[in-house]
Amino acid sequence: MSQVLHPIEQKLLKSLLEKQNLTPEDLCEKTQLSIDQVRRGIEWLKFKELVQVNESEKNFVALGKMGNEAFEKGLPERQLVNYLKSIDGFSCEMSQAKGQLKNEFSPAIANAKKNGWIEIYENRILLKGYHDTTPEERILKLIASKNPAVSSIDEIGDKNTLDLLKKRPEFLTFTFTKYTTVNLTEKGIETAKNVSSVADVLVRAIDVESLAPTVFAARSHPLQDVINEVREIFIGLGFTEIVGNQTQSSFWNFDALFTPQDHPAREMQDTFYLKGLHAKNIGTKNQISNVSQVHKKGWRYNWKLEESKRLVLRTHTTCVTIKELADNRPEEARIFSIGRVFRNEKVSYKHLVEFNQVEGVVVGKNVSLRDLMGLQREFYLKMGMKKIKFWPTFFPYTEPSLQSMVYNEKLGKWVELFGMGIFRPEVTIPLGIKNPVLAWGGGIERIAMLKFGLDDVRELYNNNLGWLRNVSKCQ
Repeated sequence: MSQVLHPIEQKLLKSLLEKQNLTPEDLCEKTQLSIDQVRRGIEWLKFKELVQVNESEKNFVALGKMGNEAFEKGLPERQLVNYLKSIDGFSCEMSQAKGQLKNEFSPAIANAKKNGWIEIYENRILLKGYHDTTPEERILKLIASKNPAVSSIDEIGDKNTLDLLKKRPEFLTFTFTKYTTVNLTEKGIETAKNVSSVADVLVRAIDVESLAPTVFAARSHPLQDVINEVREIFIGLGFTEIVGNQTQSSFWNFDALFTPQDHPAREMQDTFYLKGLHAKNIGTKNQISNVSQVHKKGWRYNWKLEESKRLVLRTHTTCVTIKELADNRPEEARIFSIGRVFRNEKVSYKHLVEFNQVEGVVVGKNVSLRDLMGLQREFYLKMGMKKIKFWPTFFPYTEPSLQSMVYNEKLGKWVELFGMGIFRPEVTIPLGIKNPVLAWGGGIERIAMLKFGLDDVRELYNNNLGWLRNVSKCQ
């Protein structure tokens, strides 16, 4: 199958076919491409196994500070010889030579003796003979002759002498340079030969900067993200989630929560009843009897079993929680429930007939209203709501009761969120629940509105793709 090649690749292949073993800089010069284009093209060809890239390293040597001085003035031992040659008798006292050579005196004496040039007798230095040029001086001359004064180590054949110069402090400095060369592979040679013949037919430019169609990957609904976040927070606080049916008997939806059978909330204008349907088993005999007695005693009316059997679309998820407590009667518990609830209300910017609610309870011998406020504050802080306050209010099945408020910076005002309180004894005692029960609940859509800056709850369900695609996953 023929390769589809970019024009950059074609130019590189043609150049390498003419001459192998080129550096990227060489290829820049031959192809008139920029260094970035050449490097990019080499990577493409390497990936296609059309070229082989070799990296090598080359070492260089230059004269250091002392090496330059030695080149100009001569090695210390050469300076000593020249000094002795200038004196009658070719000899002098040690102190005279030291005063002349100063810091170079010691290496001058040591190297001159090693070369056999001098002899020391009774504190006098005598010149015996000398070489016109030493191997070390030849290397210094070779390096200094370069412009700039840097020589490849490969040019210096006498490596032993080079090692001797290395031992002299600051005589030499060493550097290295890495080289990259590019060669065609056998496959690359065959491809390069065909470049000119196939270019007009198969080769086309790829514009890597052209705009691509926007892809909207599947994602969860923002409201579902909020529900998941709420669920994760309560699980993180040590709570266990429970679930229940969306259809409930009036007994668990109202009666068990001490809501009288003539309460306005139970009217058809507020509750969706399932026409002609009644629950067969609504509870144990004791549960029914005890709830019946507390209604008769507390509300002073004739409680009807048939009314408590009517099925409704649950108006809250507390019916699931209270049945869980009644069936298991735990001394301690942390449970919560999230689910759809239904209210027969007129749809408006802040009301829906169907929405999501989170609700939970804490059961314990010593739990208090302070614990409940602390728990709510912790939840709101985890949701990113920092200004929180509570005020007293009334709810049918809790006493005392509180309303939690959070301050919304975007709206610039306090907003009501969860209602909460401690279950009344009329709720817990008939069901055999002995310890106090802290309870709270509220709509999740309202939290979502605050989170996403919406002023109409219906926008969450409008399927506005523009909003759904652009709302941030993290806020």
